[in-house]
Amino acid sequence: MNQDFIKELGYKALDSRLKRISDRMSHDVRKFYKEMNIDVEPNWYLVFMLLQKNKEMSIIDIAEPLGYSHPSVVAIVKKMADKDYLVIKKDSIDKRKQMVSLTEKAVKMLPQLEQIWDSCEKAILQVLSDDLGILAYLDSIDARLKDDSFHDRFKKEYLKTNIV
Repeated sequence: MNQDFIKELGYKALDSRLKRISDRMSHDVRKFYKEMNIDVEPNWYLVFMLLQKNKEMSIIDIAEPLGYSHPSVVAIVKKMADKDYLVIKKDSIDKRKQMVSLTEKAVKMLPQLEQIWDSCEKAILQVLSDDLGILAYLDSIDARLKDDSFHDRFKKEYLKTNIV
């Protein structure tokens, strides 16, 4: 049996198709890190990059530009701190706020990680055949979903045919 049910479904399985692509890429990056004896998870690179640029940030300030939920950033940051890549301390003014920064270990690894990220970027461009049109389309989808959530859109469609 050589069928691809998700592909067969087309746009109806858009979320599953995007997740499958993302999972494949993450799996391969994780495999590469393991081969290189680097104890880093694929989804940590954004936090590394933000903290490299901004030195110290609160959890909320990390979550916002990534569009991630506060709990998901807390989980990532905790895992990174457990591996000694991040320092977490209470804010000097607002003791409820946690401030996050890179450890010396993380800073020392950044040149190697940047080389890996650069290679990853080049590999992505190969996969995309240097056609970045998909990014504009994803921006458009993202903007539409910010204007009117997917929840609201499909609920409206459902209520059109199924009067509650």
